[in-house]
Amino acid sequence: MLVAILRAHLDAFGTTAEGRLFSAVRGGPIRSQEYGAVWKEARRKALTAAQVASPLAAIPYDLRHACVSFWLRSGVSLAETARRAGQSVAVLQRYYAKVLDGEEAKMNALIERGLAEHEGGSGDS
Repeated sequence: MLVAILRAHLDAFGTTAEGRLFSAVRGGPIRSQEYGAVWKEARRKALTAAQVASPLAAIPYDLRHACVSFWLRSGVSLAETARRAGQSVAVLQRYYAKVLDGEEAKMNALIERGLAEHEGGSGDS
């Protein structure tokens, strides 16, 4: 879904000469001061008043953190999540291990399913 949105944006607006998706009003990269002001306005327009008052997506990095956390909770492997996030597995384990707390039952079910499939296989092991 997000890829489709990005492709539509690129079709409509293209990129800057340097290949950036967005640029500052006068061209060039967006400075952090400009980005922060736009981010605050976008939150105000997209969220309810209670959400704006909360820490929900307070800074853009929160969206990245939420995405990586979602991938891990959805069962994407550490290696694949690290590749997609551009981080090492060690960094993911250090900063996102808490996301996987309480996953023992889910992991046990996966192991049991794997064992059942192995036992029910052709016996070629």
